[in-house]
Amino acid sequence: MFRSGDKVRSKPWRPELDEGRHHRARLGFILMSTDLAAEADFFDMAPHGVAIHVTRLKTDDYTTNETLARHIEHMADAAARIQPDAKPDVVSYSCTSGSIVIGEDRVMAEISKGAPWARPMCILTGVIDALRELGAKKLVVGTPYLDEINTAEAEALVARGFEVLDIQGLNLSTGVEFGRVTPAFWRTFAKAIDRPDADAIFLSCGGVRSLEVAEEIEQITGKPVVTSNQAQFWSCLRRAGIPDELKGFGKIFSHRGQSLLPSGS
Repeated sequence: MFRSGDKVRSKPWRPELDEGRHHRARLGFILMSTDLAAEADFFDMAPHGVAIHVTRLKTDDYTTNETLARHIEHMADAAARIQPDAKPDVVSYSCTSGSIVIGEDRVMAEISKGAPWARPMCILTGVIDALRELGAKKLVVGTPYLDEINTAEAEALVARGFEVLDIQGLNLSTGVEFGRVTPAFWRTFAKAIDRPDADAIFLSCGGVRSLEVAEEIEQITGKPVVTSNQAQFWSCLRRAGIPDELKGFGKIFSHRGQSLLPSGS
């Protein structure tokens, strides 16, 4: 029995150690402080043995090209704070519009400064990976953004070889509003903007709740639905060497993504 004033002296123990709960892969994500959707999406999609590590950038709850451009100022520091001792396999900046405004190369360079052990990623790269894997060329795009951001997004997609048949934004200005749009509305919105000649429907933004209805929209429209969080997560898994086929989150997860997998996976 321990009595006040005693000194604790433990017996010699030899604990059994293994590779830990997350022995397959570790994924790190840099989220906006206003994001109400992505963290839940990632944990919903995470396969057994895959860790999800999240940090957040302090961001203005007013989403314009100007405020998005300032995300880069703290990108390296945010990357450095994502479980540096565990060294995630991939670290991704989880903002579609910010990836567009800042540019993929600049984002990845800053992530590499803070987390040189990880494969740098951003959500736009994941979206492009997924659309190309699906063979989609002609797109309809739905966003929560102001039209100044929609214009920049359309330009970015065209520059990467896609044909934007239509892009419609809700012209919301705050991240909190983005996250409060219901999944049912995203289903209705996706059906409204769809066109017969579209190869795929892209619902853009990591802070919206479109993942919850992506597969349902696919069943209704008969074509692939790509959401920002779904595409990013699929690409990050593949880049970390995880080829799992996940159910309930859209057609993209039936694709192995062989070109993204590390050699030997």
